[in-house]
Amino acid sequence: MTRKRPFTNDLYVVSSSVAELKRAVDDGAAIVQLRDKTGDEATILEKARELVDYRRVRPFVFILNDDPVLAVKAGADGVHVGQDMSTLDARAIVGEEMIVGKTTHNLDQGRQAIKDGADYISTGPVYATPTKPGRAPVGLGYVREAAEHLDIPAVAIGGIDLSNIDGVLAAGAKTIGVVRASSDAVELLKRIKKAAE
Repeated sequence: MTRKRPFTNDLYVVSSSVAELKRAVDDGAAIVQLRDKTGDEATILEKARELVDYRRVRPFVFILNDDPVLAVKAGADGVHVGQDMSTLDARAIVGEEMIVGKTTHNLDQGRQAIKDGADYISTGPVYATPTKPGRAPVGLGYVREAAEHLDIPAVAIGGIDLSNIDGVLAAGAKTIGVVRASSDAVELLKRIKKAAE
């Protein structure tokens, strides 16, 4: 079995709400990430298993945030880790079959993620976002650099919505990650597919 790598011209939706993620899948999102920073392990596992079950209804890639051990336990497709966790450590836990994603904020971190065997990276936050308080936005510069210099699927994320997605796509982003704009999934996907034509 080879790892699934759908990260081209797709919408990647991040939420702590199972209902929101299911709706995003119904609206066409190919990848969803469960990011629950406040729930205990049992709650997160229950949510994760509900999403795993939903793959019988519709095909999509399910990523769990931050916890490789829980990702394996839940049967997720992969795990996404931040700069506070080693990509190599995450890979050692999830094995070769699962997807490992890595948060990056600059080219050096992107290169390191490739070296350490990440399957995809996120580039951001592109714009200031309340989901990452205190984290300065990287702007479109890094999105552009990643598209030009890094041979790895990249998900541009951070404050992206219908008002600014066209600029992010023009900078070279192929897959767009959204948190608060998930209810606009249908229209966001239209823009992504149009930019890919």
